[in-house]
Amino acid sequence: MVRNTKPLDAGRRWQRAVRFSLAGILLLCVTAVCQQPKQHRPMDATAPAQDPLAPTRTRLILKDGTYQLVYSYKIVGDVVHYRSAERDEEEDIPLALVDMAATERWKKDHEPGGSPDHQSAETPVISPELAKEEAARAALTPEVAPDLRLPEEDSVLALDTFRGAPELVPMPQSASDLNKETAHAVQKGQINPASSPHRITDISRERSDIQLHVPDPVFYVRINGGSNDEPVTSGGALTVNTHGAGGRATPSGGDANSGYVIERVDVRNDLRIVDSFRIGQLGTGHAQRDVIETKAEVLPGGHWMKLTPLQPLDFGEYALIEVLGPNVVNLDVWDFGIHSDAKENVEAIHPEPKRAPSLERRRP
Repeated sequence: MVRNTKPLDAGRRWQRAVRFSLAGILLLCVTAVCQQPKQHRPMDATAPAQDPLAPTRTRLILKDGTYQLVYSYKIVGDVVHYRSAERDEEEDIPLALVDMAATERWKKDHEPGGSPDHQSAETPVISPELAKEEAARAALTPEVAPDLRLPEEDSVLALDTFRGAPELVPMPQSASDLNKETAHAVQKGQINPASSPHRITDISRERSDIQLHVPDPVFYVRINGGSNDEPVTSGGALTVNTHGAGGRATPSGGDANSGYVIERVDVRNDLRIVDSFRIGQLGTGHAQRDVIETKAEVLPGGHWMKLTPLQPLDFGEYALIEVLGPNVVNLDVWDFGIHSDAKENVEAIHPEPKRAPSLERRRP
């Protein structure tokens, strides 16, 4: 076979050169692309971080400082019905044990679109032991109205409203000469359950020094013992551990098993008369003349009992009476009046708003 050795003309040589040039450029481009570092595709920002159908958890915060993780909750009468996120079961808890204000505030701060400032401002619990001690200290002086706490110096107080503002009014016993800081005297008086109402004690003067201004006051009575875990005794004082801050004995309190009623007293010349009543009919729904029953509720911590009258109080003079047993009452009553136009009580305790901490220059 004879090869064709005829030289290429200029046109064909130019075409071959162009083909080799294009092939080289293409090869260089492919090489450059292959040598570039691999770039990761960013995550789609619109992709959901979790299953949108999954239930959202929230906190049911209790007044003792602890909380329950729940999926949902609702108030049904005097209880809170919730679905536990830990046990995935429907459960109930008394409404009195739940801090609904803190629960709603936490839910609002942590719901989608909530303010990040509120979320970051939440104070973390550093130690469960310290949180428990703080809750125990707060239970000694629980808050009964915004910025208004029960004091450590009194045994019985009334929550009143004067000119639209809440205030606590200390209530001394009518027949007791004890210092108010330790006063919860007991003078037992027997009542014949079969007898008709009769005179059991008198209170001097026609009008009490304590005058409340609303028909629906709430009363707070200190309880002896200081804790639900400690036995309740009668008499004596509760010693509070103030952790080196100058300890003092708190006032003595009443028995947690005592009951309390309010009686409208009979006002005579320079005298107020307290009559007997049928103790056995209390709590049965049978109304007794001039006797107003109360709803008793022990506050968290077991230091205080809250007494709420079951019906409004009309203008007049009254006595808060402690029922010690089936036929026994405390004759040392707490007297007060209901008069909307009365002057403010001299020893009334007013709300104290919390002050933000401030830096002060240290003196040399």
